[in-house]
Amino acid sequence: MNRFDYSMVKNPEYFKDNCMPAHSSHRYYSSAEAMMQQEESFKYSLNGSWKFHYAKNYESTVQGFEKEEYCCLSWDDIRVPAHIQMEGYDVPQYANVQYPWEGREEIKPGEIPTHFNPVASYVKYFEVPESMKGKKIFISFQGAESGLALWLNGSFVGYSEDSFTPSEFDLTPFMKEGRNKLAAQVFKWTSSSWCEDQDFFRFSGIYRDVYLFTVPEVHVEDLRVRTFLNDTYTAADLEVKIKASKEGRVRLTLSKDGKAVQTLEEEMQQETILHMNVEKPELWSAETPVLYDLLLEVWNTDGELEEMIPQKVGFRHFEMKDNLMMLNGKRIVFKGVNRHEFSSLTGRHAAREDVVKDIVTMKQNNINAIRTSHYPNDTMVYDLCDEYGLYMIAENNLESHGSWDTVQEGSGEYDGVVPCDRPEWLSMMLDRVNSMYQRDKNHPSILIWSCGNESFGGKDIYEMSQFYRKEDPTRLVHYEGVMHDRRYNDTSDMESQMYTTVEDIKAFLEKDRSKPFICCEYTHAMGNSCGAMHKYTDLTDTEPLYQGGFIWDYIDQSIDKKDRYGREYQAYGGDFDEHPCDYNFSGNGIVYGKDRNPSPKMQEVKFNYQNITAQVDKESVKVINKNLFVNTDTFQCTVMLKKDGKQILEVPMETHTEPLSEDIYVLPVPVQTLPGEYTVTVSFTLKEDTLWAKRGHEVAFGEAVYKVEGEAESHRGEMNIIRSIHNFGVRGENFEVMFSYLNGGLVSYRYGGVEMIKMIPKPNFWRTPTDNDEGSLMPARYGQWKLASLYLSHKRPSEGRYPDSKMPEIEVKEDYAQITYTYFMPTTPEAECQLSYKVYADGYIETALTYDPVKELGDMPEFGVIFKLDADYDHVSWYGMGPKETYEDRRRGAKLGIYENKVQDNMALYLNPQECGNKTGVRWASVTDKKGRGMLFTGDSMNFSALPYTPHEMENARHDFELPQVHYTVVRVSKQQMGVGGDDSWGAKTHEEYLLNVSEKMEFKFGFKGI
Repeated sequence: MNRFDYSMVKNPEYFKDNCMPAHSSHRYYSSAEAMMQQEESFKYSLNGSWKFHYAKNYESTVQGFEKEEYCCLSWDDIRVPAHIQMEGYDVPQYANVQYPWEGREEIKPGEIPTHFNPVASYVKYFEVPESMKGKKIFISFQGAESGLALWLNGSFVGYSEDSFTPSEFDLTPFMKEGRNKLAAQVFKWTSSSWCEDQDFFRFSGIYRDVYLFTVPEVHVEDLRVRTFLNDTYTAADLEVKIKASKEGRVRLTLSKDGKAVQTLEEEMQQETILHMNVEKPELWSAETPVLYDLLLEVWNTDGELEEMIPQKVGFRHFEMKDNLMMLNGKRIVFKGVNRHEFSSLTGRHAAREDVVKDIVTMKQNNINAIRTSHYPNDTMVYDLCDEYGLYMIAENNLESHGSWDTVQEGSGEYDGVVPCDRPEWLSMMLDRVNSMYQRDKNHPSILIWSCGNESFGGKDIYEMSQFYRKEDPTRLVHYEGVMHDRRYNDTSDMESQMYTTVEDIKAFLEKDRSKPFICCEYTHAMGNSCGAMHKYTDLTDTEPLYQGGFIWDYIDQSIDKKDRYGREYQAYGGDFDEHPCDYNFSGNGIVYGKDRNPSPKMQEVKFNYQNITAQVDKESVKVINKNLFVNTDTFQCTVMLKKDGKQILEVPMETHTEPLSEDIYVLPVPVQTLPGEYTVTVSFTLKEDTLWAKRGHEVAFGEAVYKVEGEAESHRGEMNIIRSIHNFGVRGENFEVMFSYLNGGLVSYRYGGVEMIKMIPKPNFWRTPTDNDEGSLMPARYGQWKLASLYLSHKRPSEGRYPDSKMPEIEVKEDYAQITYTYFMPTTPEAECQLSYKVYADGYIETALTYDPVKELGDMPEFGVIFKLDADYDHVSWYGMGPKETYEDRRRGAKLGIYENKVQDNMALYLNPQECGNKTGVRWASVTDKKGRGMLFTGDSMNFSALPYTPHEMENARHDFELPQVHYTVVRVSKQQMGVGGDDSWGAKTHEEYLLNVSEKMEFKFGFKGI
């Protein structure tokens, strides 16, 4: 086309016009000095301020704005790269399955929204830099979402879709001397948008780098590097394929650590394939990401240097063998995570330092793989994965979930599904996989190409997979959607499913062992989640065909926003008044969106993904090395001994367990005989600094606990009993307690002359629902326990004017006084529980909660007691599992020890306030003020939390800014809280073994005392 026709934007067969062919993303320099300084003199950045006009639809755009004579200097300025929605135009919209226009415009594939379909018009005035004058000049848009039309000096240059790979054009025919006017229009929704229905915030605009570039006379237009290893992985054939603009000469120098390994110099044709035989190469893997440097020096036929090309090379071999995925001859296990490109400040345009932080955080927490969900990422992500060592499933830009969400599998009624078998979509799909493949083919970190995500099945996607196989036999092909449409089951080389339970994975593999199995999405990390994740990771040890999975997902998609009072908070779907939307379903990260720091869930991820298992007992440890290539002697092994939470011994221990082997070692720590509780920890740490962590960083640990019994603690002293008509009191040397008959509970506990409690402690059976709870309708299923917690009473409704009131039972002995309250719970059928206080002469109160289960009521979210203290008591210390919050189904990654924090620290920054801050295995916990005064709680491996709010206050808030002002420290001590679950967030319940046992009488004992 020599002119732009907007009516073509809705046509899936019009997706590219006058674009340059896709090619490798290699860099090239004019000289060795320029390369050393990373000065890309062939490039000229156009990032910065552009002139800008926003229109709600195409009809509202400024017609003819691209013409030379139309002056746009008075237009607004906008930053490039950036999403327009993050720069004050339109709003971000979060949608999962549903298309973003549903309910606003009724359209079908082959149509696009017309009433509201924002158009961003950009203008950049520039002059050609001196270094580029007289040469061919091209332009590269590294990412524009979702359709880009381009003009230069009034002439139409071309058009491109596919939001996540480069769009490049030849500007030479349209260039002129002096000032040039570059004009672009970016359309939010195009025909491609039907295939870009990913679970993410919807943005538009030029959001990746834009630059002019030129090339030398003799230029390597495309470079393909492959490594082929022999059967013993001791020698390699390095194959370099060059596509050049002209003939010349090329010299290849392969180096490692600055020393040349091999050099090859040859005549260069326009297509040339060169080979180097490399003996005993050090192999690349996530465990040992060894990279070689390949330097290409290109001369013209006159012997003049034209360009220098540095290329990283990782020697590795990935294959399917005996139905297993093998890296360098070893069965690989993906300990992965799905990663959206996202920043709370800039959307999908993340700064390099943010991406580096992501990669470092992953490595520090034993994550070894990324799935680029669900589109090609910025090229720096792949470079970093090569360098730091992360395996990649490189995913193509495809998701059409909204087009088949309600389609009956096997019905054959697929007319509305895209791309499916529709021929008009095939060229677009093949172009997308080609663009990604050509750009990223030289990255050793990429082991698997993925056709896309959640787009059903069909012939088009099968043809995409065949493209990968034809172009690249050195990698495998992934696609999950065939499980919904088995007509083209060979589309995927591995069986890939989402959120399948462990039991269902086992059942599947019992019937079909033709392919290895991975979970491309699993352990849905929405809010307080990742419970029972260990079931999946344990399965990789017992079922060879199960080769791991990828957590959904890495970072909360949240956006910086201010509430009505100017306080900043993290916004999620719906907070921009955008509809349709899917609300806080954007918050599925194991790191927070605001600062990219790990959430408490990461503690469990790190443990479940560790490559060394240490099974510890009193005298020995079995070390199981799950690394594929690294001996345990690579790490420092240390044995630590604690008594009652305090470390008393630390001893180094040598281990030499080979990869994929196990050994038993006698611990260099004697078994203890003095009374106390002992913790033996075997820890593996880095011996030297690495790119991603300092020496001493822990990569794996195991722990055992044993007790040596001693004398029981006694509570001695003198106490006075005070009986009156309405109250019962006990006074000792440093304390006074008062129990009320009228109000039904402990109304006062004074210690050292200070009142410690603000409200009557009451039995508690409720926790703030988590996102997983809401997804499984836990609040509806367990709602009676919320009523019981809110409205239980020592009084029972009666037919008379006044409720029946049950007097507490009182028993006074020589060394204690005990009072027991019966509470009636407004449940159907009615239930009751007893809460007793046994007061000792030193102020210690042993407390017992008992309940005879009523079968019809089933189990409860929590079984414990809730206290309210003054908010001044904001310092927390505990001897239990930590340092992060733990739950019955998420505690393997914790260590037994003594920890401390502030009450506010226990409020995890989940986007939707929910249950958080719980600690399991607690022996004692104190809550004190700045001066160290407060309360000490003791128990036998109890659950404990100290938060600024009650469960009901947190449940009422949908954002943190909706929480009330802090007035109290709310302490909950419990026998147990139900696990948080996490197989998925739309129906999966907490696993039965992590629910509270109501098959017999329930009893929970703990104690508290002022300090």
